[in-house]
Amino acid sequence: MPPTDTAALVESLYIHEFRRVFSTLARLLGDWDLAEEAVHEAFAVAVENWTANGVPAQPVSWLVSTGRFKAIDLLRSKGRLNKHAEQIVNRIASIDRRNQEKEEHNIEDDRLRLIFACCHPSIDYQVQVPLTLREVCGLTTEEIASAFLVPTPTMAQRIVRGKKKIQAAGIPIEIPPEEELPDRLHAVLSVVYLVYNEGYSASRGDVPVRCELTQESIRLCRLIIELMPDPEAMGLLALMLLQEARRVTRVDEQGDIVLLEDQDRSKWDQELIQEGLLWIQRATTHRRLGPFQAQAWIGSFHATASKPAETNWPEIIRWYGILQAIAPSPVVELNRAVAIAMKAGPEAGLREIDRILSTGDLNHYHLLHAARADLYRRLGDWEQATLCYEKALTLVQQTAEKRFLERRLLEVTAAKKASENPSVEMSNRADADRP
Repeated sequence: MPPTDTAALVESLYIHEFRRVFSTLARLLGDWDLAEEAVHEAFAVAVENWTANGVPAQPVSWLVSTGRFKAIDLLRSKGRLNKHAEQIVNRIASIDRRNQEKEEHNIEDDRLRLIFACCHPSIDYQVQVPLTLREVCGLTTEEIASAFLVPTPTMAQRIVRGKKKIQAAGIPIEIPPEEELPDRLHAVLSVVYLVYNEGYSASRGDVPVRCELTQESIRLCRLIIELMPDPEAMGLLALMLLQEARRVTRVDEQGDIVLLEDQDRSKWDQELIQEGLLWIQRATTHRRLGPFQAQAWIGSFHATASKPAETNWPEIIRWYGILQAIAPSPVVELNRAVAIAMKAGPEAGLREIDRILSTGDLNHYHLLHAARADLYRRLGDWEQATLCYEKALTLVQQTAEKRFLERRLLEVTAAKKASENPSVEMSNRADADRP
């Protein structure tokens, strides 16, 4: 393979497999910082070694093996080898024994093990999910802070606190015993869904959709169901499949956002939709409703509407009410307000959104201001629509969303000018009609 091709392959593996290699090394070494440093060293060696000797048959396994040797080199260089060598060997042997004991679960996924470690009950729930998103899934601290609507420095402190807790308590990286699974399931499912959301609608950056994150989330959820067939896990899988079925139509060829009402529904993946519907029906048979099942039911009404006019808005509003009752959230309230606007008109939706805005909970959430702007736009209130779009633009972090809001702002600004100078607008139309 030419050197340029090798470098491209290593770069691709770095993007898509870094966290997988890290998860395995973290389990083997029991030291997260050492594991991350060793992964970087392994990738650096790969470029030179593979260019000279060819790409190995199992690149990921090669990176794990090389990372282990690099970890020993790093310990030796820091004078820590003698102190830690026996501990590392014992940890590897212990974890291997535990894995053999759990072979009946057919779970051999170190990333899932690491997620369960991050979601250990001794770690504060406010720390569990951010820590997992950062260390297991590779999201940046800024992305995680955006998802939780908190300042980046606050989130950074939480993540550091979580890492120190795991190191100090010696929390093992393993699938917990069956009796401990329920205590960690909620946090684990929350992590998986937040990762999916970051892939489905990236919180910042130039890429609006990150399919590697959506696909990884679905894969992990399937593993969780194999381990523990809980109705909420089934509901989450149903929700992600129903959303994934629409993913390819969310952006156009230029990478610009396409709203749900404007998407080409003939391109939605019907197999994923049918599988999602099957999973939510299976979950419902357990008669133990949870927030992911409620969201999946909402997604089902969108996914099964052959055109926007056929969307069952009354049922969507009802299910948002159920979701708000079992898992209260200002974002759920916002989504319900938008659904009300679609059924009862922009004025009704604005009343709901203004009520949410008065609480202060979502004042810095760009989607609230964008939704408010859109309703004013539909009403023809160009002044208020302009102000709301401008506010949303000061808060948005994602490039494609920013472009969308900028286009909307230009549209309402032009409409505002035309309404203020109707004679100029009529003159422009007359000029346009001339041959």
